[in-house]
Amino acid sequence: MSEPRIIFAGTPEFAAAHLRALLQASIPIAGVYTQPDRPAGRGRKLQPSAVKEVALEHQIPVYQPKTLRDPDAQQELAALKPDLMIVVAYGLILPQIVLDTPKLGCVNVHASLLPRWRGAAPIHRALLAGDEGTGVTLMQMEAGLDTGPMLAKVSTHISQDDTSASLHDRLADIGSNMLVTQLPALLAGELSPEHQDDGLANYANKLEKLEGKLDWHRSAYELERQVRGLNPWPVAYTQLNDQTIRIWAALAENETSDAVPGTIIRTSKTGIAVACSKGVLWLRSLQLPGKKATDAAALLNSNSHPFQTGVHFE
Repeated sequence: MSEPRIIFAGTPEFAAAHLRALLQASIPIAGVYTQPDRPAGRGRKLQPSAVKEVALEHQIPVYQPKTLRDPDAQQELAALKPDLMIVVAYGLILPQIVLDTPKLGCVNVHASLLPRWRGAAPIHRALLAGDEGTGVTLMQMEAGLDTGPMLAKVSTHISQDDTSASLHDRLADIGSNMLVTQLPALLAGELSPEHQDDGLANYANKLEKLEGKLDWHRSAYELERQVRGLNPWPVAYTQLNDQTIRIWAALAENETSDAVPGTIIRTSKTGIAVACSKGVLWLRSLQLPGKKATDAAALLNSNSHPFQTGVHFE
């Protein structure tokens, strides 16, 4: 029996981790689909995606259509005669004609225990919601958004120290291992599809920068999740004296305070304590305008910091 012709489709580093795992496992990839190069950096030069960089390293043909709704792009894919298309954080809609092109269809590795979080930002939404755990799901793709039958799942606990960055990296590892482990059974048709319960589904909306603004009238625990869930982007922030202060790390404590929410009630070597509607939020790492992120303790040792007891964040 000839080797199956596998096409990989993905764009960011999360997807690149899966492509690297397949290649390290000596699984041949007939072609890679990724989004067109985007301008980035101060010079706004066109930059290839993380997936494209991996593909070029391994001399794999790269395809970058702006859309897969284009008949020419669809014919180009069909000409590759794929047996299977593996999709990980590709970012483009796959119309039904594309889903039907590979003999075994298209499968997706999704960074959530479906159907919990469908959509663009499942890692961030799990943290923001205070989920105790999350994971990855291998899913047979269909026309709906992350609605297809589930083929395999692996779960992980969300710790109090997790940020979107740390959870992203852990889920990339978990997903990569799951994909490589389950691929032989998938190609052999030995995985049993499990239909999703739509009643348990939530939509993980794409993140917006305005979601970073801290509302001190919320509880300290909600704000801590906001800080963790939006690290490293768009990063939680607050304002003081018309300056935007970005908050990179914080810890909630169940302490009672009569101070107006947003008021600094004390400072110490462990951080800056701010009153909330319920509890106190300790700011551990902050970034002043034009500066790098710094531990609160280091900021408090400087002579020019604005974080005095009684000062009120907007």
